[in-house]
Amino acid sequence: MALKGMFSKRCLATLAVGAVMATIGGSSAFAGEGGAHWTYEGEHGPAHWGHISKEYAACSEGKNQSPVNIASVGVAELKDLEFSYKASKLNIVNNGHTVQADYDAGSSIKVNGIDYQLLQFHFHGPSEHTVNGKPYPLENHFVHKSAKGELAVIGVLIEEGAENAAFKGIWASLPKKSGDKKASDVSYSAIDLMPKSKAYSTYPGSLTTPPCSEGVTWLVLNEPIQMSKAQIEEIKAIIKDNNRPVQPINTRKISTKAPAKK
Repeated sequence: MALKGMFSKRCLATLAVGAVMATIGGSSAFAGEGGAHWTYEGEHGPAHWGHISKEYAACSEGKNQSPVNIASVGVAELKDLEFSYKASKLNIVNNGHTVQADYDAGSSIKVNGIDYQLLQFHFHGPSEHTVNGKPYPLENHFVHKSAKGELAVIGVLIEEGAENAAFKGIWASLPKKSGDKKASDVSYSAIDLMPKSKAYSTYPGSLTTPPCSEGVTWLVLNEPIQMSKAQIEEIKAIIKDNNRPVQPINTRKISTKAPAKK
């Protein structure tokens, strides 16, 4: 089920990422490595992240937090995302919070004239973003960083349906235990893990894990991809429930780029 009908009315908001993002360094911030211990449940769960460490204060005090519910938005004159992805062998790690695939250097997207290099992609289940209050079984985040340390993350929602052949090789290399790492024997192109339509909705947000730093440009693709029930169950058995609840939208606006007319 495409999301096109759900994004009939939206207006734009994009954000240049703050200098604090340049200090995060590499992909470890998204992997949940370093810093005070946090989890997705109990006394170290999302409701308490902002109080675990002063470094995580944005998790409770920030006004532009992610994820959000995508609703009541309008079509805007947004530029197409420009993809320059190359095939890459993947170094896949189970870091205790998610399964993350690190990507070789040399692949990028261009957003509003800014180039962002693809660092890695990782999974959340159920989805972190919702659409009109509806969660999806999974969400894949493709994390990009500009030369100035600005961050742009593409979110791809995943629904149950047909088996997705593009993920079969990656699923064969899924590290089952925290700390496990596996290297793929073949190369993959991240573009093959996304829907055909690259129409998207965008808003200014944050990391969805501690330290919840703000200044992240979110680009959630309107059309989900499908995976079989077996594929979804296989990764959810590893990552468990690793989704941060949706956050207040506050004064932000979400905008969408409509698909091209046929």
